[in-house]
Amino acid sequence: MQPNHQDVHRIELDGREYIIIGTAHISRESADIVRQTIETEKPDTVCVELDERRFKALSEQQRWQNLDLKTIIRQKQLSTLILNLILSSYQKRLGEKLGVMPGLELLEATRAANELSIPIELADRDIRITLRRAWNSMSFWKKMQFMSSGLAGVFEEAEISEEQLSEMRKGDALNELLKELGQAMPVLKRVLIDERDQYLAEKIKNASGQKIVAVVGAGHVQGIISTLQSGQAVDLSSIEIIPPVSPVWAWLGWGIPAVIIGSIFFIGLTQGFTEAGKNALFWILATGIPSAVGSILAAGHVVTTIAAFFAAPLTTLSPLIGVGYVAAFVQAYFSPPLVREFETISTDINRPLMWWKNKLLRVFTVFILSSLGGAMGMYVGSYEIISNLF
Repeated sequence: MQPNHQDVHRIELDGREYIIIGTAHISRESADIVRQTIETEKPDTVCVELDERRFKALSEQQRWQNLDLKTIIRQKQLSTLILNLILSSYQKRLGEKLGVMPGLELLEATRAANELSIPIELADRDIRITLRRAWNSMSFWKKMQFMSSGLAGVFEEAEISEEQLSEMRKGDALNELLKELGQAMPVLKRVLIDERDQYLAEKIKNASGQKIVAVVGAGHVQGIISTLQSGQAVDLSSIEIIPPVSPVWAWLGWGIPAVIIGSIFFIGLTQGFTEAGKNALFWILATGIPSAVGSILAAGHVVTTIAAFFAAPLTTLSPLIGVGYVAAFVQAYFSPPLVREFETISTDINRPLMWWKNKLLRVFTVFILSSLGGAMGMYVGSYEIISNLF
């Protein structure tokens, strides 16, 4: 008997059958439907909405316990990690309320496929590319809006039942949710939903066999079906490119340091080197002190605070690295958290005091507050030095 459920969608194209299962990533019922469908249909390939990194994170829980945060900071991926946390914390928290691990139905799909010796296709785009495309596509103010709304949202409590999840999985309710997201931040919807609809559809279409079962989030179902039925090929390489930083930001990144250094040099020529020295000292104090204060407010290690003070005058003159990354690296070195603290992040992130107690969250706090301090100091120092030109 073939499963006949509102979440199971069947389409036939070019002599092939595609069975698209739309799931709620925190629903036990979804996991049961996935297993039942795979066991009954016995498809040639099972596609899942996972990339290799997310699959390992779900299936190899111990892997996170051995990942040193310093590596993430060295690769300048800390802001991406924070963004990922904001996006996933709400989903994980709801899953815990229901006693279901987020992504359970995706893991259940891979387990069922392995038990039946069915090939598995990881059909989603690399999560790092998705997050970086989303982040780089937003304007500065959109980034600030997203971060502020995201940080505010993680402190909100939400009550939700399995019945409400069933309603959420229905196309109309979920489409309304995505419509609101698109109206608020079209860039995020385009990168997180629309592009991935196309990516998933192309991967599903290229999977081997005549009968394909694809397990994806309910919000992707209609987009995937529309793309498959259109018959148009999707150029995956075009949506795997990380958009470059705007030339305006590059000019500003190097232009501001050039103006500051040039101004101090000009003051030395016209007003004497004593005045130039005073302005240079003002720059050091104006940038170093707020960054160090940010580290102190974040309960950073004493060496972190010293590093923030001395790094800020130099990093604010270079677009290549920010004082926040320097401070975060030193904090991670002297108070080294492992990513095992993701185990408790869904609860700790909702308790403001844990941002200072949880060592992983404290690194984030050091990063954010020392960066804010450096930015404030840069504007104060720039204003003072440029004013002294006249």
